[in-house]
Amino acid sequence: MRLALQLLGVVVAVLLTGAMFGTAGWTRPPVRSEQTGFRGTGMVQVQNPRTLAAQIEAQAAPAPQDPVPPGGEPATQTYQNVKVLTDLSTDQFNRVMASITEWVAPEQGCAYCHNVENMADDSVYAKTVARSMLRMVRHINADWKNHVGETGVTCYTCHRGNPVPQAVWHNNPGPPHAQGFAARDGGQNHPAPEAGLTSLNYDPYKELLGDKDIDQNAVRVAAKTALPTSPSKPLQTTERTYALMIHMAEGLGVNCTYCHNSRAFSSWEESTPKRVTAWHGIRMVRDINGNFIEPLTPVLPEARLGPEGDPPKANCTTCHQGLAKPLNGAQMLKDYPELAGGPMPKAP
Repeated sequence: MRLALQLLGVVVAVLLTGAMFGTAGWTRPPVRSEQTGFRGTGMVQVQNPRTLAAQIEAQAAPAPQDPVPPGGEPATQTYQNVKVLTDLSTDQFNRVMASITEWVAPEQGCAYCHNVENMADDSVYAKTVARSMLRMVRHINADWKNHVGETGVTCYTCHRGNPVPQAVWHNNPGPPHAQGFAARDGGQNHPAPEAGLTSLNYDPYKELLGDKDIDQNAVRVAAKTALPTSPSKPLQTTERTYALMIHMAEGLGVNCTYCHNSRAFSSWEESTPKRVTAWHGIRMVRDINGNFIEPLTPVLPEARLGPEGDPPKANCTTCHQGLAKPLNGAQMLKDYPELAGGPMPKAP
């Protein structure tokens, strides 16, 4: 009997260990630790080299289309109804269109955005969306260098061969609940992947990433008392901030100490320079969600909208997808100066 119980205990231990590794996000050793700050301060990044290698391999940037020489007939003279890429030559325009097809709709082809019987026709909703996204890409590359630097972004940064990026979000109405006073759950105690399956706010995106007009200091909230009662900074606001931080850490595949010194999370003086980059990134995401994506709501079909009728929006994972630098830092913009945002060079 005793031997049977011991064997049962071993079996249970093995099954629990397998469950922890398989479903609880645990990883088997060895893992790699890299010191990123002064010794003794806990400034360390911990990564699984096997997982990291698989992510880097899966996120390799595609080979660029053959470059075209500058100059030539303007695209606006060759084609009708060109509204965004008006500064490109015909060859440059064709190169960008071929690349977008590869990046966004490799299976559907040109027909995903165009009426192939009349390419100038605007009846396909995806064409209107594509124009807005092209404006957005150029805007990011020209005006958000404090986040994307010279690496920049292209359509592939988010789409990765999918008409709709895989990592997007909609407003989360929460699980079914009672009405009236009992419905006031403060967005808490409903474990969600967005908050690392904790009891923190299950929709940190709507309040902190959803709109360009959000209070600029909304994320930087850390209560200095045990149970703050201030209407402007309730405890739920702090918990929403922590939920967003969990999302950012998972989206970039990093620890909290990638940006912060854990002995003083709120101290900018003891944070790494990457915290400044992240600060700009948060505001960039609000900008593109509020100025480029939300205005597309009337254009999108119902199947593209969320349960509250909002369009699919961007967050950190949309571009990063588990890596600190999207596509492991591949500088696709260098190969596609047509998307840089400034005027294209003319033929000498």
